[in-house]
Amino acid sequence: MVDLAYVIAGSEATGGAGLQADLKTFQELGVYGVGTTTCIVSFDPRNDWSHRFVPIAPEVVADQIEAATAAHDLDVVKIGMLGTPATIDVVAEGLRGRSWRHVVLDPVLICKGQEPGAALDTDNALRESVLPLATVVTPNLFEARTLAGMDRIDTVDDLVEAARRIHALGPRYVLAKGGVELAGDDAVDVLFDGEEVTVLSAPKVGRERVSGAGCTLAAAVTAELAKGADVPAAVALAKDFVTAGIEGRVGAHTPFDTVWQGAYAASRTS
Repeated sequence: MVDLAYVIAGSEATGGAGLQADLKTFQELGVYGVGTTTCIVSFDPRNDWSHRFVPIAPEVVADQIEAATAAHDLDVVKIGMLGTPATIDVVAEGLRGRSWRHVVLDPVLICKGQEPGAALDTDNALRESVLPLATVVTPNLFEARTLAGMDRIDTVDDLVEAARRIHALGPRYVLAKGGVELAGDDAVDVLFDGEEVTVLSAPKVGRERVSGAGCTLAAAVTAELAKGADVPAAVALAKDFVTAGIEGRVGAHTPFDTVWQGAYAASRTS
């Protein structure tokens, strides 16, 4: 029997992030991926690789959710970039209409390419409609600071405090990611389940952010949950998976590198 995982997220045409990264991660971890596209983000190589953001019409998102959930018995889903309050409403309605074993939320708060006011509306809608439904939420440092209402996150203790505050908003687990932006030689993430804090640490691979790391981490958690792992085990494997992907990063004509999802399997067979 093949394990299934569903992702609702944006498309990123260079293949480094979004739905493309998610489906590659599912495939590498032995899970059959099903996807719904919420928006299209295209880098602009003529404008310093800034983002061009185009939302998919909400009714088209709803059509995709209807088709995917009618075709397959889906009970584990990753939510990535949604893009607009209208899309968030449609997705939240779709989530509430089914019984989900796990919902993994990668809370893309600021949709690059949006006007600030629209981004704020999106942030508020995500916080109110989707965050309370999550089994696991995986904010990066900026997202953790925003969701927690903190001015600064400078230490691991600060990151733990942010995770505690976010947990109070409704998700069962918070995986707050320090990444390369938190000071120190290690990339530190913390997992909080409402009672216990687990610190996950790995040596930093360079000092620059790598495109697709957050998408890949959340997708790896989703894939492992679909296969029956518990949350701490899924998170631990996902941490190793994304670390290998950063080490095996793919360069391009862009000013940033991207995660290679195939690096994890390659590292285990070499």
